[in-house]
Amino acid sequence: MLPRGERTHALLVGILMVTAFILGVAVYRAVSDGGDMRGSIVVDGLVRTYLLHLPPWYSGTQSLPLVIALHGGGGTADSMVKLTRGGLNELADERGFIVAYPNAVERHWNDGRNLSVYRSQRENVNDVAFISALIEHLADEYGVDQTRVYVVGMSNGAFMAHRLACEIPSRIAAIAAVAGSMPVNLVSACPSSTQVSVMMINGLSDPLVPWDGGPIRFGDMELGEVISVEDAALLWAERGNCTLICDKMYLPDTDPDDGTRVWKRVFRNNTTGVEVVLYGIDGGGHTWPGGYQYLPESIIGKTCRDVDANEIIWEFFQRHTLIQNITM
Repeated sequence: MLPRGERTHALLVGILMVTAFILGVAVYRAVSDGGDMRGSIVVDGLVRTYLLHLPPWYSGTQSLPLVIALHGGGGTADSMVKLTRGGLNELADERGFIVAYPNAVERHWNDGRNLSVYRSQRENVNDVAFISALIEHLADEYGVDQTRVYVVGMSNGAFMAHRLACEIPSRIAAIAAVAGSMPVNLVSACPSSTQVSVMMINGLSDPLVPWDGGPIRFGDMELGEVISVEDAALLWAERGNCTLICDKMYLPDTDPDDGTRVWKRVFRNNTTGVEVVLYGIDGGGHTWPGGYQYLPESIIGKTCRDVDANEIIWEFFQRHTLIQNITM
């Protein structure tokens, strides 16, 4: 039996651990994995995991921006790295930021579509609280610059990025949504006063998430409904009091063999700096431009090779800070 003093100490530690679990206080565990870190925090009684990439030259003293990259439905943190061909990590090393790849509960985010088929949505898992707690945790552990926190998501992760912009705009400087519009259920729940800089990258021939809005389909399954891509961009532009700066400017067709062509439309508020940028990809599918073709074209459509999503997303992010959202 332990001496009384040691028994008391052990009891107190046990009580603190149980209290942390009940209250959802972050409990940190990190394991190195080939230069990256795998960690976890506890939120609402669930152990939530993530993959973290730090630039190899990071000393622990710099206050770096944070990019949170949300995988698509059925994906994982590791599959998100593969989808981008490691491009976000390479940019992080070159340009100086941290990348966090969180894992959803059973591989699907609770993005606001309220589907019963996915546990996270059926049980209303609080993914907003998870991402908010992850930001706080990484700020405490690595000194993340909380005025430069960004979220990028693919598909289900893109829907989740829209939800985060609606619900925690005071924590996020900008989002980028790839192959995902705004779920219909989210529109009325998104405060009209919310002002966040938003980039959207969508294929006009996306066979899963329709450019013109409507049901999301995967095979015979209907997985909720979205508003049109252009309506989603206009919604964010109107909330940001932005005016049209550039209307459908086509970019160079650098890879004529990929069957796609890229154009962009830009809205901006020159007073606050809030910006909405829409990239439309003629012929593009449910894919990450410049990324990994994770399923055949017959299922997800074509991957654009004219632009690198990693590059254009970071170029967009680095123009924005949270100051605009705090002071408006």
